[in-house]
Amino acid sequence: MANNVQAVLSALEVFSGAPEKAAIEQANTWLQDFQHSSEAWSTCNVLLLSPDAPLHAKIFAAQTFRTKVTYDLGDMSTPDLLQLRETLLKALETYNAGPRNILLQLCLALAGLALQLPAWEDPVQDMIDAFGRNPATVPALLLFLTVLPEEVTTNTKIPLTDDEYKERASKLLTANANKVTDLLAMYLQAPGASFAIQTQIFNCLGSWLAAGEIVAMSLLNSPLITYSFQALSSDELFDAAVSVVCDLIHETQEVEDNMPVIEVIVPQVIALKPKLAEYKDDPDKIRGLARIFAEAGEAYRSLLLHHPETFFPIVEAIGECSAYPDLDIVPITFSFWMRLAQSIGKKTSVSPLFLDAYRALMGVIIRHLHFPADTASLTGQEAENFRSFRHVMGDTLKDCCYVLGTEKCLLATYEMITNALSRGQNVSWQEIEAPLFAMRSMGAEIDPNDDQAVPKIMDLIPSLPAHPRVRYAALLIISRYTEWINKHPSYIPYQLQYISAGFEDADQEVNAAAGQALKYLCQDCRRHLVEFLPQLHSFLANMGNKLVQDDKVQVYEAIAYVISAMPMEQAAQSLRTFSLDILEHVHALTVKTTPPTKEELINITHDLENLEVMLGVVQSFGEHLPAACQNAHQEAWAVFDPFLGKYGTEYPVCDRTTRVLRFGLTFFGSAALPIMPLVLSRMVSCFEASGFSSYLWMAGKVIGRFGNEENPSLRAAFKEVYERASNKLVSMLQENPPQMIPDVLEDYLQMLLQMVNNAPDVLFPSPAFPIAFRVAMAALTLVHSDIVFAALDFLRSLVTHDSLNPTTEPPPPKFPIYAAAIKPVVERQGQELTGLLLAGLVGDFPAESIPMVVTIFRVLALLWPTQLHAWLPPIIQQLPSTSAPEQVKSSFLADVNRYVSGLAPMITHN
Repeated sequence: MANNVQAVLSALEVFSGAPEKAAIEQANTWLQDFQHSSEAWSTCNVLLLSPDAPLHAKIFAAQTFRTKVTYDLGDMSTPDLLQLRETLLKALETYNAGPRNILLQLCLALAGLALQLPAWEDPVQDMIDAFGRNPATVPALLLFLTVLPEEVTTNTKIPLTDDEYKERASKLLTANANKVTDLLAMYLQAPGASFAIQTQIFNCLGSWLAAGEIVAMSLLNSPLITYSFQALSSDELFDAAVSVVCDLIHETQEVEDNMPVIEVIVPQVIALKPKLAEYKDDPDKIRGLARIFAEAGEAYRSLLLHHPETFFPIVEAIGECSAYPDLDIVPITFSFWMRLAQSIGKKTSVSPLFLDAYRALMGVIIRHLHFPADTASLTGQEAENFRSFRHVMGDTLKDCCYVLGTEKCLLATYEMITNALSRGQNVSWQEIEAPLFAMRSMGAEIDPNDDQAVPKIMDLIPSLPAHPRVRYAALLIISRYTEWINKHPSYIPYQLQYISAGFEDADQEVNAAAGQALKYLCQDCRRHLVEFLPQLHSFLANMGNKLVQDDKVQVYEAIAYVISAMPMEQAAQSLRTFSLDILEHVHALTVKTTPPTKEELINITHDLENLEVMLGVVQSFGEHLPAACQNAHQEAWAVFDPFLGKYGTEYPVCDRTTRVLRFGLTFFGSAALPIMPLVLSRMVSCFEASGFSSYLWMAGKVIGRFGNEENPSLRAAFKEVYERASNKLVSMLQENPPQMIPDVLEDYLQMLLQMVNNAPDVLFPSPAFPIAFRVAMAALTLVHSDIVFAALDFLRSLVTHDSLNPTTEPPPPKFPIYAAAIKPVVERQGQELTGLLLAGLVGDFPAESIPMVVTIFRVLALLWPTQLHAWLPPIIQQLPSTSAPEQVKSSFLADVNRYVSGLAPMITHN
């Protein structure tokens, strides 16, 4: 015992210094293992009750009791459990005055024990008898009663069947709800009850309300409702009272079942409305009141709409909270406004009171949208937070549109701007920008056929001040209203002119907004913009070098949308024109005799990105290419091949070029088949030279697209890329652990999956196949869900391959070759594979991967039963007891043995 105590103290001491990470991990692992050991019970009891033990050791001991009660009660007899109860009760008595973190863990442990110990007849009454009569121990009782519903309803790790849980939860909670209600009321009215006790009472009541065990109607004649509202006048009790009032209101949202208690609650909620003026300088108080009003508004929404004469003061109060200047408080009300708008939208008529409320709300939100007069006063993070919050407020403006109608809302914001402009030089840019932002937010709700509000806005835009923030907002309005512009193409020349001026602005954010506006204009109005394509080409030629890449790529994307709307032959010629501009830059860099500068390499990757985005929009002209594209794949590869040969070891070049090639594969389709052996050869030679995974990614795409082709040179290229890539990967794994090259492993595995499906004749007979199997096993050690899925998918494809269990006679001619390749590899590597699968299953494998692991185990048991029987015992013993307790290990091994034994007759029969 003394040795165990000292070992725990030594392990905990590691955390108090500044040790190395390895020492912390080692100590943490030891402590986790110790918590699951049988010695932990007595050791932690000694630590907890020893006056000399340090505080952190006592906290660990209390946490261990809670952990063991959750996980480790299965082996204990009822007498042992009853003795454990007495141990915990004694500890709770010892620590009834704190520290709170120890007291909390002990209460959680007792709650978990109460749930699992039917022999404990009435835990709630027993705890009241033991701790409820002495004022000094009442806080411990209240804490236990607070955590009991939370632990019973939320701790899903406690091992109980559904029937056991329902029976025990009913006995612990439902049967005691009235008793707890009366107890809390008694304590609340007790003379001399401290603020701390009263706070605990409210927290406890809230816990039972939230769990649905104390129902609101049961409080109708209880003083708890009145006391909860009265406590809102106390600074010390305010926060706890707010929470319990919100819980109480929430539990009455089934209004028909709770009308008597709602009639008690609502007048007291409405009576809080004057407090908004009284507490206007206290944001914390306003936040609490906002929570109450918003909760009442949402819970009683149907009553608001049917009886506005009674309930509308709640809406007014929520409106005051929405208008409060503290933007941390305002969003508390947004859910109410959204849900109320949805309810109003379903009604044929609505009270003018609600229309007025949403008109006022729109004005309030637009005022909140104003940037500060001194924007420099915002820190970087504050400015970012404010920008993000503006979009949230924009959603509330959409709610206003839903109730009032988009046209009326747009005209109201239009008038705000025209009124501001009428004041001439005295207007601030914020007064114009905020309504413009509102127009942008409401743009999603406009009718593309509107001929009242939107034309006024479009006519207004060219006359707006040239301030960067105003121009930025106006450009984003254009980008949001492009569906309307498509129905009104006469506005396109003016919008193009405004967008073009945006690219010339000195402000980069304005440039970016111009790029976005042009992209969406071309996307939605592409058929109207075909005649403007030469103008766009000239714009690129003249302005291209002045644009930053983010803006330039948006221009190329915009142009691609216009090209996609052209007749095919014209589109092909236009795409060729823009593509050749870029390919000329690539060729020029390739033949350059002096080493490229860093800027030249960056520029060429930008060019490739522009080509990529164009191909991504156009996608394909189909299998029958127009004349302008007939030989374009060979011309393009004649540029890319030497370019990669020279610069393929530069990662940005690799990344962008393979992306372009991927889109080229989609664009040219089967027409590109003749050059694919050359492409694959270049991909693998670049991979060998660089180790960049993108080359394997591209090779996998080619195999996926053309894997079923019988072309001999293409299949030889598959074999070459597979074997050379596998050998390169072996050398990489000799220099780096798998964790250092996850991207390479993932793209290699994805290539293998394409080969399983499309080229098994290349995959299995190759001397690279054992390498592929080992790489898949290495991938199982990574904590990357996508890679683990890919590895498991590949391994499952191997062990379930039809060649191992052919269903037709005679089997396909190549099946014996495949089976002869798979079987010896599995037999050699099976023990390691089994270990990795089990380690991942109890470790870091994602839950969604379990069916794949189960499938692999089933096939191993069916096809390799003798080997699996020998592999499992040493592997299971190596699993950490923290993840797989000894009982679980034994049970699992027995289950597998029974399963294998059950299969034996089937295997013999077959």
